[in-house]
Amino acid sequence: MMLYLVPTPIGNLSDISERCRRTLAEADFIAAEDTRVTLRLLNHLDIKKPLVSYYEHNKTQSGKKIVERILAGETCALVSDAGSPAISDPGEDLVRLCAESGITVTAIPGPCAAITALSISALPTGRFTFEGFLSINKKARRAHLESLKNEVRTMIFYEAPHKLTDTLKNLSETFGPERRISLCRELTKLHEEVLRMSLGEAMAYYGENAPRGEYVLIIEGASVAEEEPASVDDALSAVQELMDTGLSKKDAVKQVALQLGLPKNELYQAALQI
Repeated sequence: MMLYLVPTPIGNLSDISERCRRTLAEADFIAAEDTRVTLRLLNHLDIKKPLVSYYEHNKTQSGKKIVERILAGETCALVSDAGSPAISDPGEDLVRLCAESGITVTAIPGPCAAITALSISALPTGRFTFEGFLSINKKARRAHLESLKNEVRTMIFYEAPHKLTDTLKNLSETFGPERRISLCRELTKLHEEVLRMSLGEAMAYYGENAPRGEYVLIIEGASVAEEEPASVDDALSAVQELMDTGLSKKDAVKQVALQLGLPKNELYQAALQI
């Protein structure tokens, strides 16, 4: 009685792991975003399993039936068309339903377009935010981007080829044409391509070259504003506040100097007037 989240290749079928292969083979049934796509993968793996359809427009009805089958003692493997299920994917609702019903959910590590693209983007990877697909609703899309205007972390978006030029225009209007972007398409496939340029350059490029394939967009975060160094008056006020709590002048100076990154001896000389 378990739900397995099984990642599938994002392009290269060789990326399927042995654990994923075994889990698909041992599951009682497989819930798939598009059963036709999953059937091709299963045929490649020489696996025959019952398939049920689970996608955005039937997730409410189908999700309940899947949970009922798992509660009755069956094991389900959930897959998306490509990559890790439940990430920017209706699988997140099935995971929630299972959790609410006390069903164990196990995720198997594997292919993920967002992380693959981030790792080769040549942009900062220490901190990032995954934003998924932008809404097709213009108002919602504008609000989403405006909320990220001062985001300092690297941002990850997914985009379809037919919407790419409009999205680049929206991104440039929000973040400025000089902001750096890495456009990754056809990841792990024969014609994998990574373009690293500014948003302005990307708009010009795709004004002359038709977008092809599914894209992962990695966008540089906003520059972090440098903080102004603390003034002596601010430091002395902080020292006074600590002394008012009973701390000695020496200990107060030591603590404030450490917090504000100021030379301890110079601050102590200035604090002699207190």
